Amino acid sequence: MIDSTTKAQLQEIADRYPVARSGLLPMLHLLQSVEGHVSTDGIDACAEVLGISTAEVTAVATFYTMYHNEPQGEHHIGVCINPGCAILGGDDVYAAVCARLGIGHDEVTADGKFSLERIECQAACTHAPVMTVNWEFMDRVSPEQAVGVIDALAAGEQVESTRGPKVTSWRDTARVLAGFDDGKAADGVAADELMLAGLKRAKELGMKAPTTKGGE
Repeated sequence: MIDSTTKAQLQEIADRYPVARSGLLPMLHLLQSVEGHVSTDGIDACAEVLGISTAEVTAVATFYTMYHNEPQGEHHIGVCINPGCAILGGDDVYAAVCARLGIGHDEVTADGKFSLERIECQAACTHAPVMTVNWEFMDRVSPEQAVGVIDALAAGEQVESTRGPKVTSWRDTARVLAGFDDGKAADGVAADELMLAGLKRAKELGMKAPTTKGGE
């Protein structure tokens, strides 16, 4: 059952929006932060708060791959295998992670410590190949480095992401995605040289974005 605290937070999210149902995506993230997945009880709670049908909530929860109807691991590992990452070693990273964890796509280790996802794109092509841990980036990672990260997490050691905060847990990240501040927004690097290379070159060439009819 969804407890009263979680129901109150679901209502808090819905109240952020002029149209309450616009809050459904962060509400689903909140459920995952509490239960580790989106349960039928969670779907019922969202429908009740928003005044919509459970079918409407289910349609959204099953459309987006970031939502899961089965419990996920304490640490959710994502490996990008889109061509940009794959050509630079993403397939090898994925194979090494599968071998280390003994699981494949959308599976969870028997001890509940890790879940794994084969991801088509993580929007970090400048840092390929990339792996994420609870959606925090491990940039330009090799198969050996990827396995090293998993070994460290399995041993309970602290792991730092490349451009973000220290890794905590998948549920903690889900709560942030629900819109609850963890105080770590300023941790890590906002943008590095690889990310700014295009902007730097455009400035060197004197390039500017086109103006609108209003001149803005």
